[in-house]
Amino acid sequence: MATVWVFVEETEGAPSALGLELLAKARELGEATVAYLGDGGDAPFATLGDHGATALLHARSGDRLPSGPLAAALANRMGDDPPDLILFGQAYTDRDVAGRLAARLGVGLLSNASDVRLTDSGVETDHEIFGGTRIATATMPGKPHIVLARPKSFQAEPSGGAVPNVETLELPDVGGAEATVAETHVEEREGPQLGDAKVVVSGGRGLGSAEAYDLIEMLAKPLRAATGATRAIVDAGWVPYAKQVGQTGKTVKPAVYIAAGISGAMQHLVGMKDSTTIIAINKDPDAPIFSVADLGIVGDVHKVLPQLIEALQGR
Repeated sequence: MATVWVFVEETEGAPSALGLELLAKARELGEATVAYLGDGGDAPFATLGDHGATALLHARSGDRLPSGPLAAALANRMGDDPPDLILFGQAYTDRDVAGRLAARLGVGLLSNASDVRLTDSGVETDHEIFGGTRIATATMPGKPHIVLARPKSFQAEPSGGAVPNVETLELPDVGGAEATVAETHVEEREGPQLGDAKVVVSGGRGLGSAEAYDLIEMLAKPLRAATGATRAIVDAGWVPYAKQVGQTGKTVKPAVYIAAGISGAMQHLVGMKDSTTIIAINKDPDAPIFSVADLGIVGDVHKVLPQLIEALQGR
């Protein structure tokens, strides 16, 4: 049976949603070992076991920037017997650790994968291109294979496993690659978050102004929805980067995605096209967003959204 290591970062005292998605794929491919970064504890370890982890390498970084030390620790731990595959997510810490680990091991790395398969000759990965309208397949021989997968590529599902065996992974001194975290800032958040929401309402440049984004917030409230945005209005400073949906933002897969004043550039479509139901509102009947929409409303968002908000508030 193939051996698969999965990097999982702790988020708010629990395994990250992205990590659990990767773990679902790992247990499909072989025996899953989790490299867990965080404080840990009985509850998160039990969750990892329930999602298929059979072993766990636990690392705490404290106030150290974890990427360099963790990459060194993982390389040291595998020694001359590396796993067949190491899975990371397309996220900040994951990418930093994966790149450093690949450099230490002298192996390649495949990023932004939407699927991964182990073959007799190595690893095979799928990558969405041209806004997800085409799939490119990449292969890489050798061992270990390091792959970064896009969020929402796999469905996190518990499998009913027992608590895995836990091994403490000590982080070594890495000299010039060592850094200390001097200060952290936690962004204040209200309501459902983009990655977890069942309904997402996003706005684009068609809103016309930063003040008009209030319409998105007003529509989202009665729907208990998260709010998103295109790169164009994030770059314009209308909303913070945390709301950006797209290739360089967040990938979402809600039950309902409402796109208001969004033309449908490929950069944005990549991040939301797999939503179950897509509702588009745009005054241009030829806007690309309508090519992926299940329901399209051709109209001015400044007229359509107030009517939707009024109808919802009256229910």
